[in-house]
Amino acid sequence: MTVRLKSFIVVALALAVSGCAGRSTHDLLNTTTIAAPASDIAATHQIFVATTRKQATKDPRQVFDGDRSLTTAYARVDVTVPKIHQLGAIERTKGSANSNPAKQFTATDVVHYGDASQFDKAVSADIALRGDRALVFVHGFNNGFDDGVYRLTQIAHDTKYPGTPVLFSWASSGKTTGYLYDKDSANAARDDLEATLRMLARTKVKSIDIVAHSMGTWLTMEALRQLAITGHRDLDGKLGYVILASPDIDVDVFKKQMIRYGKPDKPFAVLLSGDDRALRVSSFLSGAKARVGDYDDAADLASYGVSVVDLSKLKSGDRLNHAKFADNPILVRLLGDRLRTPAGLASDQAPSGKLDDVGEGLGKAVGSVAEIVITTPFRVLTIATGG
Repeated sequence: MTVRLKSFIVVALALAVSGCAGRSTHDLLNTTTIAAPASDIAATHQIFVATTRKQATKDPRQVFDGDRSLTTAYARVDVTVPKIHQLGAIERTKGSANSNPAKQFTATDVVHYGDASQFDKAVSADIALRGDRALVFVHGFNNGFDDGVYRLTQIAHDTKYPGTPVLFSWASSGKTTGYLYDKDSANAARDDLEATLRMLARTKVKSIDIVAHSMGTWLTMEALRQLAITGHRDLDGKLGYVILASPDIDVDVFKKQMIRYGKPDKPFAVLLSGDDRALRVSSFLSGAKARVGDYDDAADLASYGVSVVDLSKLKSGDRLNHAKFADNPILVRLLGDRLRTPAGLASDQAPSGKLDDVGEGLGKAVGSVAEIVITTPFRVLTIATGG
């Protein structure tokens, strides 16, 4: 047995245990309501959802399952965050146990919208109420519907995002053995994500920020590529930040996508890490082709107009080092500081694509324990952080 094959087996076993999401069940709703004092609840977040999943019939607690739908469904999920919540964590129950709002993230209500126009109306009202910004999150491989809902809740809560959170949930099977199924599901959802972004752009929103993770980054890049082909790559000036975290994209494919998309006008960041164990499996399954998320030539990627943020020296909350963008407290603070400044203002203050000003200030504030290395088309900056 070769060293490379042994390494693959070890990482594959780790994936089988924890995966991108790390859960064997994907229940979102409680079977019975568990009451908690208001003093134990930190906040309630309304998560708007566009999904290419089918509505769950075998297990209604999942709300939407891993089967594909040929049409987009729309919903809103209300989620409470407990006061004991720790920055970067998603406090959840084990297995299928009911969530206690005083201790865990808890989905308290689900509203289904009959069609796109009803969803459009509801999202438009929320965008107007919250400050004319929207944050679209596109999850990755091996995620159930619940995983995406709770991850976006955690991101919106921890970053104190001043806008409307919108989850685009494509039909991942939520199984570690479903890599090829998930790849096809992401492929099938490209038009739906494009349509969702266009819908948001038709509202009075001023900025649409996108955070995508893992395989969801490939789906996001394909939707952006399609928008570019039709002459609407910046959503009529409304596209804000694009943040691709741990991109599970072949490096050559990404380069071709960026060539077709063109050099970004607004901050566009790729977050990668050389110790991303999940991407090692992806690379093996893809014929040992390098993935953007663990690519070792940041300057090469930056030449396409993006900022490359190397997180290799930062710790992660999961054993696969695949979700540092959301579970490392230092990085969450950095992400929050950046997202709270509208992308238009950020790009006015510095050359397009630079994300280092906020990071540099944060690094000086928290001291030197680990480093973030940011490579832009203009320079390389090393930021000392606190962990």
